[in-house]
Order: sequence, then C-alpha cells, then structure tokens
Amino acid sequence: MDEEESLRRYGLHPSGADLDEVRHLLSEHTRLERRAQGEGDTELMKLCCVQLFNAGSLEDVLLIWRAKAASMDAGCSIDIQLLCGGGLARTKAHLSKHHLPEAAAALERLHRCEAAGDFEDFSVDAWSGQYAAYYT
Repeated sequence: MDEEESLRRYGLHPSGADLDEVRHLLSEHTRLERRAQGEGDTELMKLCCVQLFNAGSLEDVLLIWRAKAASMDAGCSIDIQLLCGGGLARTKAHLSKHHLPEAAAALERLHRCEAAGDFEDFSVDAWSGQYAAYYT
C-alpha cells in the first residue's frame, strides 16, 4: 500500500479497526526503515502519523516516535508535532510516566523543540487543518 491508497482507504481521520490497520502499516514501514534507510516508505509513514495524530490517542505517541526515529529521512519527514495529537501538555505528561529510554528521548526532544519555539502557538486543531490542506 502506498500513500495515495492509504489516504483513499482510511482518509485523514480513520477510526475503529481502520486505526489498527494504520498502526500496523506504520509499524511495518518503521521496521523496514530501521533495517535500511529507504526500505520503508517515509511519505506513507508520515501520513500514518498524521492519521494517528488526528485520532489523538496518547497510546500512539511512542509508535509515532519510533517511526520518527527510524532513520534520518523519517526524522526529517515526520514533524515532532505529530507526537502531540492529544495535546502538548498531555503528551509530555504521558511520556514522563513511562520508564522507557525511548520515552525519555521523545520527552527530551519535545522539551528542546519547545524551547526553540517549535511549539509556539501550537494547537491540535491548527496542525490538523494544516495537514488537511497538505493532503487535499
């Protein structure tokens, strides 16, 4: 499945079983991208992250982080803001409760990006709208 087919099949706001399929698709391409940069489809990975961002579940934060951290290309393609579909404060609180190194790394990156101004005027609705415009 490519980006166009995923967008056609799930749209930007998947729900229910479609979200599970998006998670599986993202996990599979993350695994491929970690194996060798370029094996995963980073544009499809970004779309999956947008779809999960729009669902707003905190349980997807680490899945999105793993995708972002899969390679340099994925890291550049997947915006840090995509971790925050549940809101910035809630995402930071969620990550701080985990005792995993990857949660600590994601939280540290969020703090650095926030200090650099990357979250100035951030809102879930505004970012969702930007991605809706990008994909239409």
